[in-house]
Amino acid sequence: MNVFDYKFRSIENANMPLELWRGQPLLLVNTASECGYTPQYEKLQRLYHEYLKGGLVVIGIPSNDFGGQEPGSEAEIQQFCTTRFDVKFPLTAKQTFTGPDAHPLFRDMVEEFTEDVLPRWNFFKYLFGRDGGLIEFWPSDVEPDDLEFRRILEQNLGSWQL
Repeated sequence: MNVFDYKFRSIENANMPLELWRGQPLLLVNTASECGYTPQYEKLQRLYHEYLKGGLVVIGIPSNDFGGQEPGSEAEIQQFCTTRFDVKFPLTAKQTFTGPDAHPLFRDMVEEFTEDVLPRWNFFKYLFGRDGGLIEFWPSDVEPDDLEFRRILEQNLGSWQL
């Protein structure tokens, strides 16, 4: 599976093919507005700003799958992210990560990597390389400013080219 072969709808309901960022590293994060990990939005925005020139694209994927912590509409989610955390990175429309209605990317990831790759809670993180392959994934409690997380990110940034 290659992450650039998948499409989402943006939070503004526009087509959002990941192909737009082919050749760039992608950090996909399942997000929620009413979660104890929600303050990670601020750190994700800082990370996005810091590494944008190096090609990193952070994409937030809102989901109500875990604890019903993203009950709002896309408009409400976007307003929350913009006004509360000044989020500038792309956001998708709300998605499902598990079960028969899961987005095809996550169904295919389970097929290729087993269910270990599925999020267990909000703010699970996936790093894909410029070739579209999965490099690493982290659970919710690994913060975007975690030293090991940043080390792996920076180690791979050196090999990415725009």
